[in-house]
Amino acid sequence: MDVPGPERRLAAVLAADMVGFSRLMEVDEEGTLARLKTHRIELIDPAIAKNRGRIIKTTGDGMLVEFHSVVDAVLCAAEVQSRMGRRNADVPPPRWIQFRVGINLGDVIVDQNDIFGDGVNVAARLESLAEPGGICISSAVRDQLGQRLDGVAFEDIGEQHVKNIARPIRVYRIRLGEEPASAPDGDKGAAKAAAKSKKPSIAVLPFANMSGDPEQEFFADGLTEDIITELSRFHDLLVISRNSTFVYKGKAVKVQEVGREFGVDYVIEGSVRKVGDRVRVTVQLIDAETDRHIWAERYDGELKDIFAIQDEMTRAIVATLPGRVEAASHDRAKRKQTDNMVAYECVLAAKLLHHRSNREDNAQAQILLDRALALDANYGHAHAWKACVLGQTWVYGWCADRDATFQQVASELEIALALDDNDADVHRILAALNLNREDHDKAAYHQERALALNPNYDLVVVQQGELLTWLGRPEEGIDWIKKAMRLNPYHPERFWNHLGRAYYCAEKYAEAAEAFSRISRPDYTHHAFLAAVFAQMGNAVAAGAHATEVLKREPGFSAAVYLATQHYKREGDRQRHETGLLKAGLPT
Repeated sequence: MDVPGPERRLAAVLAADMVGFSRLMEVDEEGTLARLKTHRIELIDPAIAKNRGRIIKTTGDGMLVEFHSVVDAVLCAAEVQSRMGRRNADVPPPRWIQFRVGINLGDVIVDQNDIFGDGVNVAARLESLAEPGGICISSAVRDQLGQRLDGVAFEDIGEQHVKNIARPIRVYRIRLGEEPASAPDGDKGAAKAAAKSKKPSIAVLPFANMSGDPEQEFFADGLTEDIITELSRFHDLLVISRNSTFVYKGKAVKVQEVGREFGVDYVIEGSVRKVGDRVRVTVQLIDAETDRHIWAERYDGELKDIFAIQDEMTRAIVATLPGRVEAASHDRAKRKQTDNMVAYECVLAAKLLHHRSNREDNAQAQILLDRALALDANYGHAHAWKACVLGQTWVYGWCADRDATFQQVASELEIALALDDNDADVHRILAALNLNREDHDKAAYHQERALALNPNYDLVVVQQGELLTWLGRPEEGIDWIKKAMRLNPYHPERFWNHLGRAYYCAEKYAEAAEAFSRISRPDYTHHAFLAAVFAQMGNAVAAGAHATEVLKREPGFSAAVYLATQHYKREGDRQRHETGLLKAGLPT
């Protein structure tokens, strides 16, 4: 009796793999997985289903898909790559998610729900030849396609010898209507060069703690943050935010890679050694393109002279940059710093705890700030940061009495303002406070002051975009929010919320949907906005799905109560938001 052999069939096989998966996972594991999942749910899986594909298997960063038609396979790949290019348009290159795709037509062996054989192996090798964001196909696929696809061009790259395939394979690259941008793992330099600012740009890496005492780690980090802050005051200098550069803390780095990662001209490295009341700071300014040291210096002094050391360093750094940026406008002399170094160290440590954004560290930050103020009640910056830390408890609901906490924030800011009118953080938080009071004029005044004092502070810059949106100028707001994203390529997810809101107000609903979709853990407010967005776009199914999520997460939701938390100055903007919510079926 003949035993039937394995089932064989001719199939169009698509192999896809994510570019730079390991690098992205190292930088932001949870965020990368969440964004990849979002792209799968919203774009990739629907495109496969629409083109009658069947997902055979997935890995952490790739997939194998079978199609009955090469036309379906190529249409699916073209749609995914084109739309991913648009999704990456507003994302800093270090955070791009892109895929390489290979498509082959060949014989496969079917084993239950899996496929094997030469047809699969060739598809995998074609994928490895593709550019980031690109598609490679075999000659068999090219021959079958003929002239049946409009807007698709083919580039013959000749016969290629690939791993574990004895024969050479004739390979074609697909060129879509718009060629996909290259990814960070492709031509990083070209991508970054296009994004570079005309201003001299600089990244300050975390200073190394050379004290031999882990407890002094916060001092080195705090000093780095202070230097970033001081350099950011120069309007003619673009400074990458601390949230971005601190991803390199404790790592051996290559300056040229840092330059490409952030698109900067210069990098600062340094170290701090603190022993007793003495401090030694070494600092080097390096050309990011050539890895050439432009300037280096060592500073020794007493801890009480730390502010003078910072001044001298920033002036020296700025004076060496192209164009000789004018340093005379430096306003450190106007700032009201403390003479108590213990209070200063408490504030440094509190800032670092605040950046972790969790309840326990917030409580510890409050204790440190209270200690700083007990040591120096006239330390304006400490009052400002106490307001900021308390404001975090108010935003996240970590306080027993929200009204009392709000008043305490206002009181701390009033004291801070009286003590130091030249602190950007004071005016930044005052702008947010007055916005919550619906006093748009006062919010605008303090926001302008914050921006004038520190034009490269990503939190100030994004807040400028947010405020302009509330004032009814969303097109301008979009530009400011994108600038903040450039300053901080590893920006918090709330930046996407600000951008989505601005796009909605500008009636750019597709762009708004794209922005909100990048939030990995949306709450009911994000779903409410997405419900309104899709309702305005006429997509009743998607709008209804998000409206259902809103009511699931916030059963007592009403449009009126929700809109009372929004700070629109123009009634037309408020009405547009209300219209979208009601169109989506949310209760009045």
